[in-house]
Amino acid sequence: MHLAPRVLRRAVAAATIGLLATAVGCAPQPEDKAAATPSGSASKTCAKGKLATKTSSKLTIATDEPAYEPWFKDDKPANGKGFESAVAYAVAQQLGYDKSAVVWQQVPFNKAFAPGVKTFDFDINQVSISDERKKAVDFSSGYYDVRQAVIALKGSKAAKATSIADLKGLKLGAQVGTTSLNYIGDVVKPSQEAAAYSKNDQAISALKNGQVDAIVTDLPTAFYVTAAQVTDAKIVGQFENQGGTPEQFGLVLDKGSDLTSCVSSAVDALRKDGTLAKLEKQWLSDAVDAPVLK
Repeated sequence: MHLAPRVLRRAVAAATIGLLATAVGCAPQPEDKAAATPSGSASKTCAKGKLATKTSSKLTIATDEPAYEPWFKDDKPANGKGFESAVAYAVAQQLGYDKSAVVWQQVPFNKAFAPGVKTFDFDINQVSISDERKKAVDFSSGYYDVRQAVIALKGSKAAKATSIADLKGLKLGAQVGTTSLNYIGDVVKPSQEAAAYSKNDQAISALKNGQVDAIVTDLPTAFYVTAAQVTDAKIVGQFENQGGTPEQFGLVLDKGSDLTSCVSSAVDALRKDGTLAKLEKQWLSDAVDAPVLK
């Protein structure tokens, strides 16, 4: 969801990159275990700046609106600020498209990985790679390792939770279509049905208004929420990744897209040369250690 502002940097200066590599946020419906490998057909050529894009000589990149921090800054994906905006432009550069050749498009989170032909070349919006979603779309290689976290108001019963068992009797909420919501159903298995919200902002409002005891988001988003949006809230803890393969965010493409292998190669190159780690440190390093809920 956006870039972390100065207040966040000050609030969580003891950040640890290694921890964040586990981590807002950012979708609806149960899904299979995350898969880190790219999907889709191989492209015949990855000639820089000459790919078979939706618009000749342009690269169309989609994300949701609003575009949240710390993934984007000031709700402006095109400014290059925030982790995902910076990653998108880095991928574009690898593919041979400079900033002036990038066209941004607004696409709702759930629509990005729903069946059907896409209007974008790739979407970047904290979409976790899963076998279930791969039935409808292609994914690039993972560009970020994710971990989910629980947020509750300070002084509440939920804020005192130290284990998954302590969460079972609580009313929990998360954005619909996200792995955050899946973690509630699959890992916590609460006695009350989880509240699902179409936007993360709605989940945050529900927490403020006492409609839910706690909400679940990805870890970077949780640090932003508690430092800048709901300052009387705290991160209760984070969940361990489920299974042997870490949950990862991937770029979303048309099913069978000729661009998939090229985009995956670009992501792989950015991981290999240290660019992804550098951008993660720049935009997501404000997160401090959060206890693991077991």
